[in-house]
Amino acid sequence: MTAPASPSIFANRDVALYWCVRLCSMMAFQMLAVAVGWQVYELTDSALALGYVGLAGFMPAVLLVLVAGQVADRFDRRRVVQIGHVLEGLVSLALALGCWQGWLDVTGIFVGVFVLGIGKAFAAPSLSALLPALVTPAELPQAVSATSAATQSAVILGPALGGFLYLAGAGAVYAVGAALFAASVTLLGVIRRPQAPAIAVSPDPEAGSVFAGIRYIRSQPVVLGAISLDLFAVLLGGATAILPIIARDLVHTGPIGLGFMRSAPAVGALAISFWLARRPIERRAGHVMFAGVAVFGLATIVLGVSESLALSLVALLVLGAADMLSVVIRSSLVQLETPDIYRGRVNAVNYLFIGASNQLGEFRSGVTAAWMGLVPSIVFGGVGTLVCVLLWMKWFPALAQRDRLTGG
Repeated sequence: MTAPASPSIFANRDVALYWCVRLCSMMAFQMLAVAVGWQVYELTDSALALGYVGLAGFMPAVLLVLVAGQVADRFDRRRVVQIGHVLEGLVSLALALGCWQGWLDVTGIFVGVFVLGIGKAFAAPSLSALLPALVTPAELPQAVSATSAATQSAVILGPALGGFLYLAGAGAVYAVGAALFAASVTLLGVIRRPQAPAIAVSPDPEAGSVFAGIRYIRSQPVVLGAISLDLFAVLLGGATAILPIIARDLVHTGPIGLGFMRSAPAVGALAISFWLARRPIERRAGHVMFAGVAVFGLATIVLGVSESLALSLVALLVLGAADMLSVVIRSSLVQLETPDIYRGRVNAVNYLFIGASNQLGEFRSGVTAAWMGLVPSIVFGGVGTLVCVLLWMKWFPALAQRDRLTGG
C-alpha cells in the first residue's frame, strides 16, 4: 500500500546537488565496469579473470571497513567523499593514459581496480551517511527513492555510453569516467549543509570505538537482517561479472549489446524508484521487501536458461525492478534505525555487506561459471537467493513482520 503523491524532494537544493553527485559518480563506475570487463575478457578469454576483477574491487572494502566508518563519523563527510572521488578520477585518468600509450596490461587493470576500490571504500559510507543530514526523517524514504533513481539513471546511461565509447577504445571510456568524477567533486563543494555532529556528544562511552557500528548492528535485528539479506542475495544471485560471457557466448552479441544488457536492470529499477519517490511504501514493508528479493531470484533463473537476447533483457528488467523495490526498503530501514553518531560506521559495514558484496558476487559468479559452467552457475545463484528468502523470514521475524518504515 502506498501513500498519496508527495511534493518533490528536489525543492531541497542540497538534495538536488546530492542527486547530481550520485548520477556522475555512478555513471563513471558503470562506464568503467563495461570497459574493464570487456578489456579483461579480450585479453584473457577467461571467466576466472573476470572473477578476479570483482575480488580486486572487493578487498579494499574488507580491509578498510573499520577505518572508513570512523573517518565518516569524525570528519566532514562531504570532504571525505571529495577526496575519494579525486583518487578515483586520478586512477581513471591513469588507465586512460595506459591504454593510449600502450603499456596497460591485465596486471595494471587489476591494480587500478584495487585503487578504485580504496577510493570507493572511503567515499561510499560517507556519501550514504550524508543524505539523512539533508532531509527530515519523514522525508528520508522519499529521498532514498529519488537518489536511487539517480543511481539507476546512471546504470542505464553509463553502460550504454561506455559500450559506444568502447568503439573508440577503452582509453576513451576511462577518460570520460575521470571527467565525471571531477564533476562530482565540484558539485559536492556546493552542498551547504554542516557536517555530522561529533561523536563526543553521545553519552555512550563506547560510541567513539571503531567497533561501535558493528556492535549496534548486532543489537538491532531489523538492521542486521536487512543488511545480511542483501549480502547473501547479491552474493548468490549477482551475475554482472559474467554478463560479457552471456553476451558473447549465450546470446551472441557484442560490446553495444553488453552495454544494453548492463543497462537493462536499471530500466525496471528506475521506474520503481520514480514511483516510490512520489508514493513511498507505508504498510507491509517487510513482506514487500522479501517479495522483491524472491522475484530477483526467479528472474536470475530465467536469465540463466535464456538463449535469446530479448528474453534475457526482459529477465534483467524484472530483476532490476524487484531489486530496487527491496533496496529502497532496506536502505530506508537502515538509515532510519541508526542514530547519526553511528551512521558512518554502520554505513561502512552496510557498504561492505551490500555495495562491495557486488564485487564478491562477481568473484563467486566467475569462479562458479569456470567450475560448473555458465548456465548451471546462474541457475544455482537464483535458487540460492530463494532459499535465503525463506531462511531470513524464519530467522528475522521482526524484519518480515515490519509494517511501517517509520515507527516500527
